[in-house]
Amino acid sequence: MTTMTAVALRGGVAVATRDRVDVEAAVREVYDVHYGRLAGWTARLVSDPELGHDIATEAFLKLFREFAKVDDPRAWLYTVAANLVRDHWRKRGREAAAYERHEAGRDDFTPAPDLATTLTVRDAVQQLPDRLRVVVLLHYFADLPVATVARQLEKSEGTVKRDLFDARHRMAATLGGTR
Repeated sequence: MTTMTAVALRGGVAVATRDRVDVEAAVREVYDVHYGRLAGWTARLVSDPELGHDIATEAFLKLFREFAKVDDPRAWLYTVAANLVRDHWRKRGREAAAYERHEAGRDDFTPAPDLATTLTVRDAVQQLPDRLRVVVLLHYFADLPVATVARQLEKSEGTVKRDLFDARHRMAATLGGTR
């Protein structure tokens, strides 16, 4: 990826900036290489191809705006997409809870099915706390190495490894495995 940098003065301080044309070309190059996989990854996470494409597109729009600050576009994109997916899951959880509260007052209300018979790995990942969920999504689902995940989340590699260990134990307990 070729980018040209220029020096601009902002408030008397020299700041390196990237030429707008080169940013568009660089983001297009990243888009051509990573969009399909990112969109597929997010579509699987949210179980909706259209929403997955929307999330991937939003991640690329954010990349375009923040490109000058991004060192590793692939890792950055997956981190942003994971955060957007997490926001989606939170919203769905709030909507489901509100709907259930609304429907609970009705005479013909039937409770949700027993999760023990319908739980999947995706559900187990969704039940993880945010700090563990993002690490799992980036490492196992986006296939990023521990070092890259640590750098993106601004954590040490040891912390990321510990989070992965904790996440695996929690998911095993959730899915009925042994600790």
